[in-house]
Amino acid sequence: MSLVRLNIKGISYSQTQNGAYALILSEVGGDRKLPIVIGAFEAQSIAIALEKEIRPPRPLTHDLFKNFSDRFDITVKQVIIHKLVDGVFYSSLICERDKIEEIIDARTSDAIALALRFDAPIFTYKNILEKAGIYLQGEEQQKKEKEEDQEEIISEELLPDDIEISKEDNNYKKLSLSELERLLSQAVQNEDYEKAARLRDEISKRH
Repeated sequence: MSLVRLNIKGISYSQTQNGAYALILSEVGGDRKLPIVIGAFEAQSIAIALEKEIRPPRPLTHDLFKNFSDRFDITVKQVIIHKLVDGVFYSSLICERDKIEEIIDARTSDAIALALRFDAPIFTYKNILEKAGIYLQGEEQQKKEKEEDQEEIISEELLPDDIEISKEDNNYKKLSLSELERLLSQAVQNEDYEKAARLRDEISKRH
C-alpha cells in the first residue's frame, strides 16, 4: 500500500465531543483533509510545538521524551498512521538507534506531537485517506463559515485551551509594544499559554 504524506493544517474545537479538539491534517499534493479528534493536553502540546517563539519554562511530557531520546541517540524518523478502526486512528513511530530501526506503537496525537519535535514527516496509507479524508468546501463558503464561527476556530498559530475573544484582547490594543512583550514573557513563565498566544498575536499585528 502506498503512503501519502500529511502536513498539519490546524487545530479547531471538536464539534462532536466536549473538551476535545480536532487536529486537521492535509494531504501533500492533494485537496483532502484528515480530521482527528484529540484531547486537550495533546492539542496544547502540538500547538506549543507549532509555536516557534513560545517555549515553556519546564519541559512538557513530549519535550521530556525528545530530551531523553536525544541523550540516548534515538531518532524518530517518521510517523505512520497505519490503521483506522471504529473511528480510532492507530499510529507507529519509526525510530532508529545505532542504525537499527524499531517500530513503536503510539496514540496518533502523541505520535504527531513527537513528529513535530523531531521534524519527522507524517504519513498515512492511501486507503485510510480514501476512507476518512474529506474535501473542504469552496473558498467562498469557507470564508462565510469562518466569519460565522470565528470564535470557534483555532488557527495553527493559536494555542488550544478554550481560547475566546474577550475584553482582555481589546485592552491589549491600548498597551505599548514593550508592555506587550513584558506581559508575554510573564505569561510564558507562568505557563499561561492561552494568554501568551493572544499577546503574541497582538505583537505580530504591530510588526
